[in-house]
Amino acid sequence: MFQRVGRFAVHRPWLTILGWVVAAVALAVLAPGLKSTTDEAEFLPKHYESVQVANLQKSAFPQTEQPASIVVFQRSDHERLTADDRRDVIKVAEGLQAKHRPEIAKVETGPRAVSPNGEIALANIVATTKDTYDKKLADSVKQLREDAKPLLGGTHLTMGITGQVATNVDSQESSGNTDAMVMSATLLLIIVLLLVIFRSPLIALLPVIIIGVVFMVAIGLIGTAASLGDLKADSSISPILIVVLFGVGTDYLLFLLFRYREHLRAGQEPKEALVAAVARVGETIASAAGAVIVAFLALLLSTMGMMRAMGPSLAIAVAVTLVAALTFVPAVFSLLGSKAFWPSKAWRKQPRNRFANTVGGLVSRRPGLVALVSAGVLAALAVGALSFRPEFDTSSQMSQKLESVQAMKDLQRGFSAGQSDPAMVYLKSTGGTRLDKTAMESFRTRLAGIEGVGQAAPGVPNSDGTVAQYSVVLKYAPTSDKAIELAGGTLRDQAHKAAPTGTRALVGGTSAVLADVKNAVDHDYTVVFPVAGIAIMVILGLLLRSLVAPWYLMAAVALGFGATLGSTVWLFQDLQGKHGLLFMLPVIMYLFVVAIGTDYNILMVARLREEARRGTAPREAIRTAVARSAPTIASAAVILAGTFGVLMLADNSMLQQMGFAVAFGILLTAFIMAMLLVPTVTSLLGHKAWWPGHQDEPVTPAPADRTGELEGVRP
Repeated sequence: MFQRVGRFAVHRPWLTILGWVVAAVALAVLAPGLKSTTDEAEFLPKHYESVQVANLQKSAFPQTEQPASIVVFQRSDHERLTADDRRDVIKVAEGLQAKHRPEIAKVETGPRAVSPNGEIALANIVATTKDTYDKKLADSVKQLREDAKPLLGGTHLTMGITGQVATNVDSQESSGNTDAMVMSATLLLIIVLLLVIFRSPLIALLPVIIIGVVFMVAIGLIGTAASLGDLKADSSISPILIVVLFGVGTDYLLFLLFRYREHLRAGQEPKEALVAAVARVGETIASAAGAVIVAFLALLLSTMGMMRAMGPSLAIAVAVTLVAALTFVPAVFSLLGSKAFWPSKAWRKQPRNRFANTVGGLVSRRPGLVALVSAGVLAALAVGALSFRPEFDTSSQMSQKLESVQAMKDLQRGFSAGQSDPAMVYLKSTGGTRLDKTAMESFRTRLAGIEGVGQAAPGVPNSDGTVAQYSVVLKYAPTSDKAIELAGGTLRDQAHKAAPTGTRALVGGTSAVLADVKNAVDHDYTVVFPVAGIAIMVILGLLLRSLVAPWYLMAAVALGFGATLGSTVWLFQDLQGKHGLLFMLPVIMYLFVVAIGTDYNILMVARLREEARRGTAPREAIRTAVARSAPTIASAAVILAGTFGVLMLADNSMLQQMGFAVAFGILLTAFIMAMLLVPTVTSLLGHKAWWPGHQDEPVTPAPADRTGELEGVRP
């Protein structure tokens, strides 16, 4: 099948290229844009209490004005506010109110808005909409920041805006800057590394152009699928899509180009060599892509809507990349022939490639020792994974230079940390009767007495008196571990118990949402991981026609996963002193390191099988397979790790952690697992590794397969 695909693309290059270009342009013009949101509540199933609270709030208090953000005032010298300062706070708030910005109902302050220590004063920005992601509201908050500058002139005050809307504004702007930075750095890295590897400007630039077209097609298809399926993607999906498409796309392109160069060195004509290359590596690329796709699709089983949206998006991106690698890439290089390698002439002769030959010789001579040492290194690194602590404090992942982050720190100097985003407790009559005022006040008193609660405001009933809303300020920052534990544990438990007869209590708000997110993530660990692992094993079994090989290959990958997580814990938690790591990191890392890293295992084992089927002696087959595969794996891994490593340049701890973990995991997978551990274990198992299919049995090669001594393996 792959030979037929390759023959069509190689012999009808203009038709193939035209089809891709037309698809890219059409999708870029017609496809809907990708929706995005960072509201975790929208990603949880309906049975979670925080989601029920959100629905109850919409139905019981449809017209209630909501605090959107908080203006934090302080003196520039950080001293106590004077009487004149307090009057200036009122004047600035009135000045902001007079601007009448869209979706802003009022900007209000008062005597109680001054902190007990007298250093901080607050003003509430009250919105006319409950949607904290409303674009008009976000633009208005941004404009208020500019409006305040002339109003603060002549005073001793400084001001910052924090709270949900302000944080969303800063997060989105920071994400937009990150996208541009990641795209630029990724392109530059790929061009430089390809130029170093092939010493050809055409091969350095062409893949970027090709993958750019593929990127347009993939984004268009993802946008269409998201629109039809009403999917939403987390705000971090854009930089992830960039590195996946360019990283994985370059990987598959290298798989093909290295084999194409092998056939050229064996004396084949360019078109014949391209068709043979597609026929040879097509199954490997398809299997590798299939492993990645099913791993991403396993996210559909997640209870987190964010992860369910990410899965199909990334699966579509990889599927498009696969099709491009088997059609678009051969078509382009069919037009160029051997001129693609100009001005380098290295493609005409066998390189010495001492690194590849050294690794191949070592693996074939001392398989037991190499297997023991490589497994030992991975196991030692994996010890750090035992100290992993999930971090749900999203503000800690953002740049500390952002105004919303700094203003929050200033607010906490004078008020309870939860002042900016209180927990919301609702008391609902189960029989549809009006709530008793005495019972409502008794319930508030019980809430105020819970340890960790700073204050509980009196209940505000809805229009028919069947639901009361309580604003409960916690003593901890809304996204801190203590607040999450309190809202999802003691506060909920005590509120449920304190609910008067005939009523039901529900606890929501940011802290409660994150508590439910934590439970959802714990559930996903027990579902997504096993399903993705089993799916990858099935693909490996189908590729290798073996029931044995998939088991030790996945065991090796699991060891690599543990080593990667352990290394990330040591770097960020132990060396940098972070409280914890991004709570989603193990899931994301598992999918990228396990799925994408499996590409190299597939490439190595497929080459081992190919050499064995040539009738080569076992030890020589191992040496040759490792030496021939090492340059491809090393080059692909360095580029792929580099593209993910670009995320470490982001001014966002979440992307930094993700970038390091995936990049380091890919390097471990390539240089220790694929080059050392997998071939040595395969060598030690021998014929048993291929049971029951025994795909290692020698067969008579077709003339086109006699490629001679390739990729630096010398007679």
